[in-house]
Amino acid sequence: MIGLRSVVAVLAVSLLVANASAAEGIAEPERRTIEALIASVAGLGDATFIRNGQSYGASKAARFLREKWASRESEVKSAEDFIERVASFSSTTSKPYLIRFADGREIRSADYLRAELARLRRAD
Repeated sequence: MIGLRSVVAVLAVSLLVANASAAEGIAEPERRTIEALIASVAGLGDATFIRNGQSYGASKAARFLREKWASRESEVKSAEDFIERVASFSSTTSKPYLIRFADGREIRSADYLRAELARLRRAD
């Protein structure tokens, strides 16, 4: 029969392993890919980013994505997670983020970022 001390010891070791895994975070190649996605957003100088009805320039949008990613880092283990959990919609209103190009065309940021991710993956 397993004693209480054994159960506590197993739980303690399990918690240590879980915390160590969480601390490892995202793999470096995925981190670089997410940074490339954010850089792509920053490079869209003639585009306007729409978040909760407000318009923002490319550099401010990139800064916002980086800050939101930092606040949700534990939820993001891949570039796909970044797109789905950070860069697609407002956590407050659930409204999708949009990108409006100089010609007036609008797309959801998730669609832009998925296409950009596919381009980055093909280039590797």
